[in-house]
Amino acid sequence: MEITRTLKDKIFLVLKGLGMGAANKVPGVSGGVVAFVAGFYEEFIYSLKKINGKAFKLLINGRYKSFYNYINGRFISLLFFGMIVSYFSVSKVLDYLIEHYELYVWSVFFGMIIGSIYYINKDFKDWNYRTYTSLAIGILLGAGISFLSPAKENDNLWFVFFCGMISVSGMTLPGFSGSFILILLGNYVLLLVDSVNALYDTFSDIIRGNFNFIHNQQRIRMLKVLAVFTIGSVAGLVTFSNILSFILKRYKSITLSAIIGFIVGSLGVVWPWKHTIYKLADNGQPILDSTGKKIIANYQRYIPELHTETYYAIAFIFFGIAIVLGLEYYGQKTRKINE
Repeated sequence: MEITRTLKDKIFLVLKGLGMGAANKVPGVSGGVVAFVAGFYEEFIYSLKKINGKAFKLLINGRYKSFYNYINGRFISLLFFGMIVSYFSVSKVLDYLIEHYELYVWSVFFGMIIGSIYYINKDFKDWNYRTYTSLAIGILLGAGISFLSPAKENDNLWFVFFCGMISVSGMTLPGFSGSFILILLGNYVLLLVDSVNALYDTFSDIIRGNFNFIHNQQRIRMLKVLAVFTIGSVAGLVTFSNILSFILKRYKSITLSAIIGFIVGSLGVVWPWKHTIYKLADNGQPILDSTGKKIIANYQRYIPELHTETYYAIAFIFFGIAIVLGLEYYGQKTRKINE
């Protein structure tokens, strides 16, 4: 399924990876929505499905070119390159914007979710009692997740592996936010902040020629946690992609209606007007992570009063919708060229 791509296509594919990476890191936002709206979701799932026993056999036998072509390597490598770059660049900018312009950032994401619902629904015509049922189930699941209470942090390696498998659902299943699920599982800070910082500090030490970290039990523990989380994420990607590929092939209408439901349900998670609830110690003081930031426990949503800030937020919601419509326009052009 190797598609001939122009330089422009390759650049846009990296940019889509940037978008997916940034979306996956934000609690409440699903990178899978970016893939869906930008028109490469099915190719993404198909490519991940190809990471299987046959692919590993090609790799072990040294047939690297065959392996690369078999897994749609150019597509996967460009997309994941964008995601990796995003984690150390775009997502950092996003962290800053959320810290200083939280309402407006959430408003943009809320608009993008609304735009995504419009985009997916406008071409979906197969409405019947089965697809309406799966739509309702999707909405209930998506909305229900936003009202769950978070668990306590757990660094048991089997649980960390499970967190890795579950967290990638945001990449493969539009409407499910992997980051928000990690908050509910109690391990968002452990896996996306503390362990990543441990890896960064380790690279810094190695570059400086300082290997004292091998005697730092806490650092080694964090690196183990990150390694197991990564293995779990890869296992989750392969597992979910095979399941979704099977379901999409046999029950496409039911799957798409459920995805629409998931995305509708996720509107509750990204509702712009909310107070952030932080984890507190026994003395009532906020608990800080390894970077000195307060740890998010959940959100308390409210209906805003109409004033200047609210009107600005509404304008940003429309801006978010416009972003999705722009992605849709480009996605349609790409599909026409490939066809």
